[in-house]
Amino acid sequence: MLDEMTEFAIEELLSGRPERPAALVRRMAERWPEEPALGLVFAVTSAVAGIEDSFGGAAPQEPVISLGYRIAALAAADVHAIQAMGHVPALAEDLLHFWRRSDPAYFGPRGR
Repeated sequence: MLDEMTEFAIEELLSGRPERPAALVRRMAERWPEEPALGLVFAVTSAVAGIEDSFGGAAPQEPVISLGYRIAALAAADVHAIQAMGHVPALAEDLLHFWRRSDPAYFGPRGR
């Protein structure tokens, strides 16, 4: 499952469409709701590390790398918040519930 999530993250990050990375972790949580939430964070981090390796010396100039690490860090912070409230271990579906409560705008005008 981790390999599948990592491949999905790579595809989304390298899609060239800004809305796809922005919704990456949300889409992963929707696709794999029963997976541990930290597994999603790990998959995104692994995807970004793989992209970084493939860019070699040009990696510092590639914006998708810093964006990917930022996405992973923000998701990790949300997982920490969920677990600090006593829900350990947090699942991907817990992220969806957390975001609906704390940031409903994240799901857009249709509530997605």
